[in-house]
Amino acid sequence: MPDRLLEQLQKVPPTQLRTFFRKHHCRDQEVIERRILAIRQATLAVRDRAVIEAKSTVVKVIVRVIGSLLEGIADLDEKIEEAAAAHPDFFIFESLPGAGAVLAPRLLAAFGSQRERYASAEEVQTYSGIAPVMKRSGKKKWVHFRWACPKFVRQSFHEWAGHSIAHSQWARSYYQQQRERGKGHHAAVRGLAFKWIRIVFRCWKDRAAYDESRYLMTLAKRNSPLTAVPGGTML
Repeated sequence: MPDRLLEQLQKVPPTQLRTFFRKHHCRDQEVIERRILAIRQATLAVRDRAVIEAKSTVVKVIVRVIGSLLEGIADLDEKIEEAAAAHPDFFIFESLPGAGAVLAPRLLAAFGSQRERYASAEEVQTYSGIAPVMKRSGKKKWVHFRWACPKFVRQSFHEWAGHSIAHSQWARSYYQQQRERGKGHHAAVRGLAFKWIRIVFRCWKDRAAYDESRYLMTLAKRNSPLTAVPGGTML
């Protein structure tokens, strides 16, 4: 039985295997090719029938558990989508570039409905962990990553800022400027998230959707370098 399964798997065309991996959230081409090569070169490590049958049974049980888990996750995603869409503030977070169906509800949950909870954008930046910690001792000053914060909230802002680079002109310009100044990818994304929180906080307080063209016009009036289109031109 295991011999036949391995043989059948090795006969599957590479294009079909690539489609399978991408469908299951593996999009790194190098990883996919390594997996395909491993399948082609695979040989049975064990031929003991008792061991093979026992392990095969365990795998079948795990597959059923994973199937049930995926069904539960899909059901939960549907309920989150319904609850978010019914929220009166959802239109604000739905308008954010790159937020999409996954991150918009997370950002909505991060801000919440109680507008008296945060008096300023700085409070959101600090609470979420996006703002760094600054310490002084005498003439010395150092900045470090904030650890004491809700990790999922910080990750939500970080992930969204990363997605916004492909959907917002000024965000893309800011990110590229930070990289050109020697900042690493994640440091540049955190800096972008820091700026985004100020913008979203204002939208949230005013109960207004984000408008990219309006914000770009505001930046242009200030002669901001963030109006530069990647490649060196200006708006």
